[in-house]
Amino acid sequence: MSYTTEELIKIIEEERKACLKGERLNLKARVYEVNPIVDKFFKPEGIQKFTAYQDFKETVHRYQHEHQVSGIVWRSILVGSQAIRFPTVHYQLAALPSDLELLGLAKGKVLEFWQATTAEMDLYLATNAGKEYRQISPTDVEAIATGTEWANLYKWEKNTDFLEIVLQLGWGQPASASYRQGWPDNGSEYIHAVKPGRQPIC
Repeated sequence: MSYTTEELIKIIEEERKACLKGERLNLKARVYEVNPIVDKFFKPEGIQKFTAYQDFKETVHRYQHEHQVSGIVWRSILVGSQAIRFPTVHYQLAALPSDLELLGLAKGKVLEFWQATTAEMDLYLATNAGKEYRQISPTDVEAIATGTEWANLYKWEKNTDFLEIVLQLGWGQPASASYRQGWPDNGSEYIHAVKPGRQPIC
């Protein structure tokens, strides 16, 4: 009997905490001695903790594929009176081919919700690894969406004064797409919607 998605999430989170505490180390991991000025910022123990966690996460991902354990979790977002429940891949897990197919099927629904809830908002495309933003139009969003495989949503709200809704349009493995790992096979674009005259902060 294999582990469930929920059990794998709990296991990998417990392992992450253990690695951060230094209870798990990959003693083979070393700082690459490339630049003495840069190297001093990377302590060997930190590299060993990070590598131990990455090794464990890769083991979990292999287990998922061998036992066909989905990486899908379901999220809900409420904007005003409009709500959506949609599938996404847990950020610690891998997506199986069937997961990617499910994300593709949900993409249209996510985009419809996005368009309905951001119709009166200003739209910004994140550039320069999210450090800068360029204002775009709904037509630009449609063009970006055409070349992507799946969509994800995030919302930040502070009282009634601030609302930011982020649309992630991506392709390939979601966990790798978020950090530009394995580009160009995995990747994503982030579009930020904010109230008119406001700037993105997330």
